[in-house]
Amino acid sequence: MAGHSKFANIKHRKGAQDKKRSALFSKLSREITVAAKMGTPDPDMNPRLRLAVNTARGQSMPKDNIQRAIDKATGGDAEDYEEIRFEGFGPGGVSLIVETLTDNRNRTVTDVRTIFSKNGGNMGESGSVAHGFERLGLVTYKADAGDEEKVLEAAMEAGAEDIASGDDGHEIWTAADDLHAVAGALEKSLGEPEGAKLAWRPNVEVTVNEKEAQTLLNLIDTLDDNDDVQTVWGNYDVPDEIMEKLS
Repeated sequence: MAGHSKFANIKHRKGAQDKKRSALFSKLSREITVAAKMGTPDPDMNPRLRLAVNTARGQSMPKDNIQRAIDKATGGDAEDYEEIRFEGFGPGGVSLIVETLTDNRNRTVTDVRTIFSKNGGNMGESGSVAHGFERLGLVTYKADAGDEEKVLEAAMEAGAEDIASGDDGHEIWTAADDLHAVAGALEKSLGEPEGAKLAWRPNVEVTVNEKEAQTLLNLIDTLDDNDDVQTVWGNYDVPDEIMEKLS
């Protein structure tokens, strides 16, 4: 199960999230509201909401913000958000999956297409890249959750399928249908996770050179900056020495 973690690489430059904390909280709030509206506003009875709340807590989102996002789902002024997945290509043949939550489909389609075209990428048809990924559950913990042996043991007992640990943290992968159960079991043994969500894990990674990496990371940053974009997944691998130069 164990292996070298590409946590910092695949998650991209985490510092970019830290300096855009308010934007991150806005995205987390939107996911919480959608999850609460699709099911019950009680996290204990709504697996998707429970995972969204855990992720928000893992990002140090204040409790009041979390509760407001839940309450918004039951209010008369709650927006209707639509989930749209985009697939496309970045420099070096990299495949990207962009997950969005939007209250205006036309705006989001136009925005995402424009971002791809202006930043060295191009949009693909639905299904053009998803076949190269697995849809799995992903639970992440910071490095201080424990050493690799402790986390590995907890993951195995929880029924996880794979784990990758490194200096930046732990990635615990599970079958999509088992995510809620595994995340709950891990919470009992390791505490609240940094994040817990459905994810797209690439079957094969594409290594990019420095020029391609610069363009690719700019593309990902620009996508992340869009309010409607929730998550960007990719099959890229940026060598550590190149990432250090660009960070």
